[in-house]
Amino acid sequence: MNTESFALRHIGPRPEDISEMCKVIGVESLDQLIYETIPDDIKLEKKLDLPKALSEYNFASHINDLSQKNQVFKSYIGLGYHEAILPAVIQRNILENPGWYTAYTPYQAEIAQGRLEALLNFQTVVSELTGMEIANASLLDESTSASEAMTLLHAVRDRQQKKNNVIKFFVDENVLPQTLAVLETRSEPLNIELVVGDPGDFDFSEEFFGVLLQYPGKNGLIRDFEAFTQEAIQNNIKVAVAADILSLVKLEAPGDWGADVVVGTTQRFGIPLGYGGPHAAYFATKEEYKRSLPGRIIGVTKDMDGERSLRMALQTREQHIKRDRATSNICTAQVLLAVMAGMYAVYHGPKGLKFIADKVHKNTVKLSDTLEKLGYRQENELFFDTIHVNADAKKIKTLAEERRVNFYYPNSDAVVISLNETTSDEDLNTIAEIFADVINETSIEVSTIDKDLIADHKLGRQTEFMTHEVFNSYHSETALMRYIKKLERKDLSLNHSMISLGSCTMKLNAASEMLPLSNPQWGNIHPFVPKEQAKGYREMLTNLEKHLTEITGFAATSLQPNSGAQGEFAGLMTIRAYHHSNNEDHRNICLVPSSAHGTNPASAVMAGMKVVVVKANENGNIDVDDLRAKAEKHKENLAALMVTYPSTHGVFESAIIEITDIVHDKGGQVYMDGANMNAQVGLTSPGRIGADVCHLNLHKTFAIPHGGGGPGVGPICVAEQLVPFLPTNPVIEVGGEQGISAISSAPFGSSLVCLISYGYIRMLGEQGLTASTKTAILNTNYVKAKLSKHYKTLYSGERGRAAHEMIIDCRHFTKMYGIEVKDVAKRLIDYGFHAPTVSFPVAGTLMIEPTESENKEELDRFCDAMISIREEVENSSKDDEDNILKNSPHTLAMITADEWTFPYSRKKAAFPLDYLNENKFWPTTRRVDEAYGDRNLMCSCAPVEEYV
Repeated sequence: MNTESFALRHIGPRPEDISEMCKVIGVESLDQLIYETIPDDIKLEKKLDLPKALSEYNFASHINDLSQKNQVFKSYIGLGYHEAILPAVIQRNILENPGWYTAYTPYQAEIAQGRLEALLNFQTVVSELTGMEIANASLLDESTSASEAMTLLHAVRDRQQKKNNVIKFFVDENVLPQTLAVLETRSEPLNIELVVGDPGDFDFSEEFFGVLLQYPGKNGLIRDFEAFTQEAIQNNIKVAVAADILSLVKLEAPGDWGADVVVGTTQRFGIPLGYGGPHAAYFATKEEYKRSLPGRIIGVTKDMDGERSLRMALQTREQHIKRDRATSNICTAQVLLAVMAGMYAVYHGPKGLKFIADKVHKNTVKLSDTLEKLGYRQENELFFDTIHVNADAKKIKTLAEERRVNFYYPNSDAVVISLNETTSDEDLNTIAEIFADVINETSIEVSTIDKDLIADHKLGRQTEFMTHEVFNSYHSETALMRYIKKLERKDLSLNHSMISLGSCTMKLNAASEMLPLSNPQWGNIHPFVPKEQAKGYREMLTNLEKHLTEITGFAATSLQPNSGAQGEFAGLMTIRAYHHSNNEDHRNICLVPSSAHGTNPASAVMAGMKVVVVKANENGNIDVDDLRAKAEKHKENLAALMVTYPSTHGVFESAIIEITDIVHDKGGQVYMDGANMNAQVGLTSPGRIGADVCHLNLHKTFAIPHGGGGPGVGPICVAEQLVPFLPTNPVIEVGGEQGISAISSAPFGSSLVCLISYGYIRMLGEQGLTASTKTAILNTNYVKAKLSKHYKTLYSGERGRAAHEMIIDCRHFTKMYGIEVKDVAKRLIDYGFHAPTVSFPVAGTLMIEPTESENKEELDRFCDAMISIREEVENSSKDDEDNILKNSPHTLAMITADEWTFPYSRKKAAFPLDYLNENKFWPTTRRVDEAYGDRNLMCSCAPVEEYV
């Protein structure tokens, strides 16, 4: 065995297993299987042009050398990004722990109680610091969170405002520049009119439905917005506030002075800068808007025994129900980062956060006093951590960069300095020396005054926060380490067993790909530093863009979208901009297959398009005749087709080139959803099938961990004609010459985790990537073959093969045996497996995707479990509700109880197959009551007794 081959470590089946698996499938070889799976006319004609594969050892050296090209200055740029201290206990036990970073979104609540509790903690911190009634379990970044606030307030306009077409939204001129850019992107296709100005001059006209205020402002000034907010309320104008979460430890909460929505980022709660992300944004609002709240909400409910349990409240993502009527396409949160930020709050508690906030503020006061003694004018009368100094920006910048210091320079006569929890007295004196040197004065040592401008001010915080026991119990490292481990043990992650989720590609997230994330040379770079300081990042990101461009067969790539849903939106916005550049603004029809992901129609509407649904035929493929008829009917206005390939049903549709040709002939562009790219890499490509743009889920195909529901990265790759329209950024120059405005806050989105995908590609190389794709197809068809006598596969290709995922049909179980597909899913927990995707894209089915990382032994265990469950189904009856499937999953408390009243044995309940004797996973709660939780919505850490 070649111990230097990363592919041998990443790919599960051993070479000697492949021939045996092929025999079970009924093919002579893996090449024959690929021949029978992928249509001939879309196969690549040459190998991918990628660098030679690196060993894990050589990649470690390579990535370390690249990191040394980054210059880590002390950055006081601010603008929503601040260096923070990540406690080592959180770094080691969460960020670097596969028990946390390999978990999936907690749709199966019974095996996700740990993550759910950590997210409930996060929501509680956000609700209490913002003074709002309800918060979600994170969004993507502050800018997109602010844009979600705008669209929520637009959606909840009253009947009269909608009738009068009230479309104006006022934006505080002190909003962060990247937030304004994303607001521009999101407002334009929805016909929301932005008006930017000074809140002091706002006239509260009935033409406005909402406003966005920045608290504190981008240059640090804190304004009292209570009277403004009350006047807005009196004039039926709703108020959103973008607030710095650490400042809310000292400042009165916006909810207490009447705000309707409060948004921001939790990055400074211990999350590395990472050249822009990933970071967990927050979104808090009033309970009356809970049905319009974007993203995910964690709530309290009870299980079958009436015990307290947690689950995702209002669980089914709204875009899968509302589709083109959805107000948001946020299907990706930043769960791993939200968990870390929540644990930062648990570890420090309210007293620790007060200490940190006090230190930051008092240091800022000391610096302001020192600079004023040197003769500088500081503009902000009231501030938290940021001062606005009148000075020669060019001279300051030159001297500062010589001292390895970055400030923010809004214009030639101003320097803005934002301090953070890492700032020491030595750092303050360095800053003072820079300003003294510019005017040839002797520096003044920063004084040790203990002065607090906020404490006795009207805006000083009076209300308590984080009073719950969880925030006042785990302040030693031992205590927090054990709390984290307690929660981890409640969750089933990829380090326990296969998670075979169709459409989600839960593959190995290799340790060698993850290690660079802990390196401060990558972690401590502010996204708005001069590009010379980020040469390592720039080289890595540029090469990753080139590799993704080559893999997709396109002309260019943008890494800015920080989720798959954002990638969809970005891709459609480039298409929109392309049509507008051709004076074809009228092209607004988007064809969407009926089987498409629910985010597809939601994204189309967000991009200002009208959705026309294309039927599927009896084989689950796009009905080409229906597509042709609708393309002809709408040819004057056709903007795009959204297509997933292989299809959402797990099939390589042989008519794909005909499909893309039909759309192009009518003047439309083809958007390909990259969710199923794991079946394409090295064998075919979006460019080869005739698409014009695709988004890629780096958290699927390219090995970024799901982290319990994020971080996600959704870059877009585009054909030549769309290159000029790639997204830009208002602070750092990126994107096309006619680029759309920003999609996310940072110029390269979640740059830090792009290191993972870069490592994945560099260590696999062309051969390893292609072998991974072939093995993903092999593993799925092996499972399909082994289950074929027990379950019906719903769709297959023309030669009877699945792609990288398959759908098994459980719909007849209910009629024959009284068993629903959710009973099969919950029973799988007893066998130590996370359920495959339930009831998507077809109700009453399971969609299975094993991925290339799973070895034959694990596939066999999974198949044995599914076959055993099928036998249990057949032993059930419609008249018997007290059967083993309806009672699943079985907890340790049930199995060890003195009394056992069930009509089957304890062994059958908990240890139905022998492999479980040595590796048993115990769910910590019985099946949760979803309906009860939605009727009694509770989304913070209050005692459950109050709600029962």
